[in-house]
Amino acid sequence: MRLVCALVLALLLPSEGASHELRPGFLEIKQTGAEAYDLRFKVPARGDMRLGLYVRLPAECAETAPPRTERAGNALLERLAVRCPGGLAGQSVSVDGLSGTFTDVVVRVESENGTVQAARLTPDKPSFVVAAAPTWVDTAWTYFLLGVEHILLGIDHLLFVLALLLLVRDVRMLIKVITAFTVAHSITLALAALGWAHIPPAPVEAVIALSIMFIAAEIARQSGPENDFTKRAPWVVAFAFGLLHGLGFGGALKEIGLPQSDVPLALLTFNLGVEAGQLMFVFAVLALKAIVDRFVPIKTPWIRTVTGYAIGSLAAVWFVERVGLML
Repeated sequence: MRLVCALVLALLLPSEGASHELRPGFLEIKQTGAEAYDLRFKVPARGDMRLGLYVRLPAECAETAPPRTERAGNALLERLAVRCPGGLAGQSVSVDGLSGTFTDVVVRVESENGTVQAARLTPDKPSFVVAAAPTWVDTAWTYFLLGVEHILLGIDHLLFVLALLLLVRDVRMLIKVITAFTVAHSITLALAALGWAHIPPAPVEAVIALSIMFIAAEIARQSGPENDFTKRAPWVVAFAFGLLHGLGFGGALKEIGLPQSDVPLALLTFNLGVEAGQLMFVFAVLALKAIVDRFVPIKTPWIRTVTGYAIGSLAAVWFVERVGLML
């Protein structure tokens, strides 16, 4: 397990402190008439620089009002009204420039009768066909995949889970710890996504780095007393920090810009996706540990200490970078 962690950390060290920089874009197409549509395109941006993403509609579509652009947090929100002869049903819509990025675009299409279609555009698949009769299954699957992707690209969250795996050796206690972390971040994910709890993302990301430093210190402090609270009840610590990490998950879901009517379904399936991605990571680490222990058994105690310091050092770099962004 120690060797596995050292190898994983070696891969993570080049990563930047802003682990959620790959924010998805959001495109909403709302039908307002037989051939009329309002578009809202939220493009990730940093300062005055935005990603070079542009919506491509069928050639027959024409603007009916001048486009408008406004600031929306860490993104630019572009509004456009168009008329498409014959409607968009069965037509292809794409996002130019997506193939040259590492981000995705979540699409929501609302027809005149209220039915909703959701799609997820990626660099490998930058277009979709507007369905005449979309189903809720499409929406659920889209946000489930988005949740899986978010946790697997959220290096800080994965590093925290990895640190928990290092800290807890007993299988029963490990199950309690992972369950406590899951329940906690599910609660605050819901509160943040529904808008009932709002904390600016920058402080949340900085304190998440601090939570990793705390667990790393516990890993390095092998000689601590057995009655130490962290050793006696690690699930309580995992629950407390899980509440914090959930704010990060919820903030990411809300950052997409989902209309309130989509939040319940998106919240459930996004959370399930996060859990699926987290379990995939846990099983992968445990499987790799079993393989390494079988063929290269390493019991040297100092490796655990070095790994704890490596995790803590990386988290400290993230903390300094994220505090710097707030100043």
